[in-house]
Amino acid sequence: MKDGEPKGKGDIHATPMLDQLEDGPWPSFVTGLKRLRDTKDAKYAPMMNDLMGQLNKSYENRKGYWKGGVVSVYGYGGGIIPRYSEVGEEYPESKEFHTLRVMPPPGFHYTTELLRQMCDIWEEHGSGLIAFHGQSGDIMFQGCTTENTQKAFDALNKIGFDLGGAGPALRTSMSCVGAARCEHSCYDEARAHRGIINQFLDEMHRPSLPYKFKFKFSGCGNDCVNAIHRADFAVIGTWRDDIKVNQERVKEHVANVGRKYMIDTVISMCPTRALSLNDDDTLDIDNKSCVRCMHCINVMTKALSPGDDKGVSVMIGGKRSLKVGDLMGTMIIPFMKLDTDEDYEKLEEFAETCIEFFADNALEHERIGECIDRIGVPAFLEAVGVEADPNMVNHPRTSSYVRTDDFDIEAAKWFERKALEAGLTVAGE
Repeated sequence: MKDGEPKGKGDIHATPMLDQLEDGPWPSFVTGLKRLRDTKDAKYAPMMNDLMGQLNKSYENRKGYWKGGVVSVYGYGGGIIPRYSEVGEEYPESKEFHTLRVMPPPGFHYTTELLRQMCDIWEEHGSGLIAFHGQSGDIMFQGCTTENTQKAFDALNKIGFDLGGAGPALRTSMSCVGAARCEHSCYDEARAHRGIINQFLDEMHRPSLPYKFKFKFSGCGNDCVNAIHRADFAVIGTWRDDIKVNQERVKEHVANVGRKYMIDTVISMCPTRALSLNDDDTLDIDNKSCVRCMHCINVMTKALSPGDDKGVSVMIGGKRSLKVGDLMGTMIIPFMKLDTDEDYEKLEEFAETCIEFFADNALEHERIGECIDRIGVPAFLEAVGVEADPNMVNHPRTSSYVRTDDFDIEAAKWFERKALEAGLTVAGE
């Protein structure tokens, strides 16, 4: 058998355009596709050969040849992305190249045994091409015929995996590794993630929303799963007391790197200038000005750590470009404790309220962030039963969401009302 010969019928397609992508110092996806194409006795080798031939044709003609359709497995309305080739007669082995979106475990925790089982299943029923993970967090099993779609799903389901979201539905959620391995974690991300998904699983498998809706869970302001700007419902770990400081560790850090380097890389990098270095190499923090950006904690992990009064912030409406361009999540709940079963149930109830609002009020092909942009934040807050909170506003006199002439007066009324509700006195404050 000659080198480079696909282990199936037909000849290898010439791919001069793809070959150029292997030049240069960086790894190329083309090398991976060729490896799958040239795998000895593999069922999927002919499919990968025709896939590369079609892709080279697309590059030459500057035209995509994939079209959609409808493919599903029993009991599911979503989770599979259909791909049919418009040049299937020329490349018959890849005329069907469907993708199965599969839900990953919270925090992306796998065993090597489980990963090997996945690979065996996809080599048996699909193209062998797997992406860990897609933009929404799914495990992407790419390249399957219509006939093998059900077989592949049944095998994956047997080892404990379910289809993720596709279409106008709740999409697969993501959570960072969080409390399992990260000292910055401010809540149990995996528990929040799993609770939300279990609560709304029907919304994922039976698409019935105006457009897609995504949950993402990050344990701290580092936001390792990009929730703030990629999730319709972002849950971000935070704290509301002071950063914990080990002054002896601070002194050790200054001694190791020098005062100038410390000032240049930590003090001067604070976005709100909340840090100051004393003459004795101890650190002062103006915690009222701290915005929990995590930079100082990341640089000085042994010296600084999140406070003890931990919880989450909930931001709504983050997304990439669609109708009104990119949107960052809007702060809706500045702080919520997540310690007890009742706390997690409260989060799930609020998530349900937001999804119901989205289902009832959004236009077709409109994300919840665009819906809020269209109707205004005050209307959204009223609809979901959240009282406007001054802590939602970062810059009162530049925020278009603030409609009062004197923000300070209105904020004082809010704080006074909250204090009275808590049975506290505000006299003299």
